Amino acid sequence: MDFSFLTPAAGLVALLVLVPLAAFLRSRRTGRRIRSGLGLSEPRRRYYLLPAAALGATAGCLGIAAMQPVVSVDETRRVRTDTEVFVVLDISRSMLASTVPDSPSRLERAKADAISLRTTIPTVPVGVASVTDRTLPHLFPSGDEDVFRATLQKVIGIERPPPVHSLLRRVTTLESLSAVATQEFFSPSARRRVLVVFTDGETLPGARARLEPLFRRPPGITTVFVHVWGRDERVYRGRTPEPGYRADPSSRASLERLAAEIGGEVFSEGELGKAEQRVPELVGRGPAVVKGEKRRDVPLAPILAAAAFLPLALLLWRRDR
Repeated sequence: MDFSFLTPAAGLVALLVLVPLAAFLRSRRTGRRIRSGLGLSEPRRRYYLLPAAALGATAGCLGIAAMQPVVSVDETRRVRTDTEVFVVLDISRSMLASTVPDSPSRLERAKADAISLRTTIPTVPVGVASVTDRTLPHLFPSGDEDVFRATLQKVIGIERPPPVHSLLRRVTTLESLSAVATQEFFSPSARRRVLVVFTDGETLPGARARLEPLFRRPPGITTVFVHVWGRDERVYRGRTPEPGYRADPSSRASLERLAAEIGGEVFSEGELGKAEQRVPELVGRGPAVVKGEKRRDVPLAPILAAAAFLPLALLLWRRDR
């Protein structure tokens, strides 16, 4: 565990306390002079020490907070060697659909669900891919959850990259998931392979018989579909719905037919909890090895900044007594 300051020079902000402290001392001298002239006794010393101590404590907390203290903790990361999971997100234009213009789109909801699901399998390497009319890897299975989250948030976006057949109204082809099996998305050492696909299911029809032998060929790929879809959702351009898009009510049935043919399962986004239970069951238990250490930084500045208000609150409370 290490302790460091990111901006040590910023601690000079604590010197600002000299201004109210000088004003306080000046008012005390003035009060002493007036009381001496009137023949009044001096107040007890604690009446002066309390505000001075409160000012000093507040300045100290703010000064240290401005220096941005950070505690760095090294955590050992253990990673499974026999199992890998790939999370595939549909990035076709229909994934822009939402209930109202300001509500989360299907893709935004899919990203949040994928991050939530990732936390249920912390020791399993997880990769990220996208699907339109082709399936492309963006992150090969990694045990680093931060890298997984960053890939989803910064890399995955609608039609990034664009589909090959961009002139078609509907471009999603779940048949292209065959690339996961044919283009070595998984490591050869992964004996358990799980594919989790977040999609609205609005796909072009295809000869799904091609997927069955590929996904069932040993060691096999177990597939879970999460149907991210709403009947009343529209694709908005600004605040105006695009007239050419309507949600496909047959999308769930299409996913279920595909899942039945390749031995997979389908969950709605409202059943995410069930999917989060099912995926850990599919990966099961297996050997894990130490894959180095991960450093986690814990910033203390917010805590110190909040603590700076405590002596001031005490001072105000004492003034009311």
